[in-house]
Amino acid sequence: MWSRLKQMMIKEFIQVFRDGRTRFLLFGPPIIQMMIFGYAANFEIRGVRVALVDSDRTPESRALLARFTATPYFTVLAQAEDTREVTTWLDEGRVMLVLHVREGFSRDLRTAREAPLQVLADSTNSNTALIALGYINQIAAVYAQDFQRDLLLRQSPALAVRAPRVTLEERPWYNPSLRSRWYFVPGVIGSLTTVIIVTLTSFAVVREREIGTLEQILVTPIRSFEFVLGKTLPFFLIGLADVALIATVGTFWFRIPFRGSLLIMFGGTVLYLLCVLGVGLFISTISSTQQQAMVSGFFFLMPAINFSGFGFPIRAMPELMQTLSYLDPLRYFLVVIRGVYIKGVGWDVLWPQFAAMAVFSVALLTLSVARFHKSLE
Repeated sequence: MWSRLKQMMIKEFIQVFRDGRTRFLLFGPPIIQMMIFGYAANFEIRGVRVALVDSDRTPESRALLARFTATPYFTVLAQAEDTREVTTWLDEGRVMLVLHVREGFSRDLRTAREAPLQVLADSTNSNTALIALGYINQIAAVYAQDFQRDLLLRQSPALAVRAPRVTLEERPWYNPSLRSRWYFVPGVIGSLTTVIIVTLTSFAVVREREIGTLEQILVTPIRSFEFVLGKTLPFFLIGLADVALIATVGTFWFRIPFRGSLLIMFGGTVLYLLCVLGVGLFISTISSTQQQAMVSGFFFLMPAINFSGFGFPIRAMPELMQTLSYLDPLRYFLVVIRGVYIKGVGWDVLWPQFAAMAVFSVALLTLSVARFHKSLE
């Protein structure tokens, strides 16, 4: 058995690595995509284009608008005294926000009345608009607090000293700098591994069937179980190598901290690779041509990545979609990767994810092998 399995694996490795373009596709795109995702996938919004309109033209209004000029989150493209000069910029897409300080702003502040700051926002991209509005609320709230304190110091210094004050002390755990890249890059490891292994494995059997060599292999003494094992083991080893390569680039290039155990990371990777190998093998057994395998693989990959929580929080999905996400093995693998990388948690926390991936790997591989036997009949 071991001799036949060895020869089958040698054949697969030769078939994979004999083409220079295939060799590049195995290791080149993962590094390139890691670099692209590492820099492009980012929730931090900076340099939002804004136009400022000061209809009040007082020291208070200028002090407020100066705070938007000084922050890196906004890039001021124009300052005007009339909204008609810049509101057309919203239609043209030249700015995303128009901040308008209305006339009487300083008078309302001095008389302890509500002094509104009008914000016209291009909400075509609702996520970016919400984040930008959050920045504006923070800046306006701090300005109002500073103005009240200064006013109280001028009118009643003794009372200002005794006035109660609530101070927010932020202590973010695990990601002190609140860098979204620390969250995204470990997720890229799981998503890229899924795409590579499912794509490679889905072509494994169908390629042999399409070019007519499947029947030639099956008339040899090799058994069907050995054939399946010989087809999947090379891609399993390639998957381990790709995970190690992508993780190395993410750790050292993007300086993502690795706080957990390599052994737990390795165990989670092994279980997840068995899951995606089962998916790819199943796709290969139900497809008659490589084009069908490619389309079927795409049909699996897009929902798998979307339901995994890679780019969108699972809690933000409808309840039905949240329930369906439990059928996605990538969901559990991302929890393991992010937990090991960022939090440094161990088996006592991650064992439910390991158990789920173990169940999926057994079920998917069993289904794929059974389907392969049926397809031979």
